[in-house]
Amino acid sequence: MFLEETNDAIALLQQLIAIPSFSREETAVADFLERFIEINGFVVSRKENNIWMLSPGFDSSRPTILLNSHIDTVKPVDGWVRDPFSPMIENNKLFGLGSNDAGASVVSLLQTFFFLTSKQQSYNLIFAASAEEEISGENGLESLLKELPKIDFAIVGEPTNMQLAVAEKGLMVLDCTSIGKAGHAARNEGDNAIYKALQDIEWFRTFEFQKQTHLLGPVKMTVTQINAGTQHNVVPDKCEFVVDVRSNEMYSNEEILEEIRKNVTCEVQPRSTRLSSTATPLEHSIVKRGIEMNLAVYGSPTLSDQALMPFQSLKIGPGDSARSHTADEYILTTEIGEGIETYIQLLDGLEI
Repeated sequence: MFLEETNDAIALLQQLIAIPSFSREETAVADFLERFIEINGFVVSRKENNIWMLSPGFDSSRPTILLNSHIDTVKPVDGWVRDPFSPMIENNKLFGLGSNDAGASVVSLLQTFFFLTSKQQSYNLIFAASAEEEISGENGLESLLKELPKIDFAIVGEPTNMQLAVAEKGLMVLDCTSIGKAGHAARNEGDNAIYKALQDIEWFRTFEFQKQTHLLGPVKMTVTQINAGTQHNVVPDKCEFVVDVRSNEMYSNEEILEEIRKNVTCEVQPRSTRLSSTATPLEHSIVKRGIEMNLAVYGSPTLSDQALMPFQSLKIGPGDSARSHTADEYILTTEIGEGIETYIQLLDGLEI
């Protein structure tokens, strides 16, 4: 089923893989995709390296569904045996950087848009291929959303094995600084900033936020970096460390930050509080249809552009998250076909 759409998607993905598109360097791949969509007869809009199109006959009185995935990739990790930019199909595996994360979602959602807009639907569609997702950049989806009409729901294409990620953990990165007083290590003087930091680090390691959920579990805080001292015989007057905070849908990042500052002595500065946790009710019509299709429902620990969406959304796409950012990344060609079919079954004729 949908053999023509699948073959077209695979061919397009091979072309996209061949164009390097690191975050903030997506111009060439955006140019290519913009021309491809125009050739297919649609009007394309663009802001920086984000491109989008509206379904023909767009009617603002109807609800609108956004189909979104990202065109940027991380840089190749060590260990690649193949050329990351030479797409090759071997034993049903299409190898190439960004094939799994998230090129397969981009091309599958694009074919889904083409198919659904060829028929009468009760809703509008917007297809958007966004930039800077891998770095949560402000010139990616966050910038694009300012240009779009009101959106009622979004399908976010990320590798989920075409299962329903109805919730996603948020992210907040904290730069923490403990201040002491310098002194000579040979004498009993100074105030060791490392020792002060250790008390706060132990708090981050052991503290548990009370509210947990079935889908996302507890808020998770992990100290991931630490830096202090200038030389062996000087008591350090400053110790800096970084904390990775993954929020569940029961707390805003601001609420978590307030609780942290009440319990630690170090200075705490968030790099951003804008990457929030998200959750969509199981009673939503799109989620209900997915459950009727026997798709599994789960909460995702990994971040996506869902965090920037001030409306309900669902993360679902072909591929496996475990392959993302790995050497010799690949997508199964059958996963692309299954992805297109599942997207269409999920949305065709839906009332929202």
